[in-house]
Amino acid sequence: MAGTEAPKGNARRRGKPIEVWVTDAEKAGISKLAVQTGLSRSAYLRNVGLNCPVRSVVDLGAVSDLAKVNGDLGRVAGLLKLWLADMRDVGASSRDVAAMMRDFRTLQSQITAIMSMIVYQKASV
Repeated sequence: MAGTEAPKGNARRRGKPIEVWVTDAEKAGISKLAVQTGLSRSAYLRNVGLNCPVRSVVDLGAVSDLAKVNGDLGRVAGLLKLWLADMRDVGASSRDVAAMMRDFRTLQSQITAIMSMIVYQKASV
């Protein structure tokens, strides 16, 4: 029980506790979901029971990772463009460079769309 709960911040007394009978497997599942949201088990159940939004910390971490990849992709595209500009007429046509830059921008747009979808999906849960 102690190792599966999310760390507790400032605990506050809400009045009366509500007893809910669950199996060991159900309790473990609830504890796992609470940890994923960064909430205590009690806060998680209260939010779910009151139909309040519950966001997963795991998914927001994935969005953060995607944002870093998106930034790296932009830097690589910029360096590639700079390198190709310096090496003009050595191997790549300006049309090929322009097409590659469009591909980079398309990838960045797709990453941004995925990040937005994850964030908005979590906000509506």
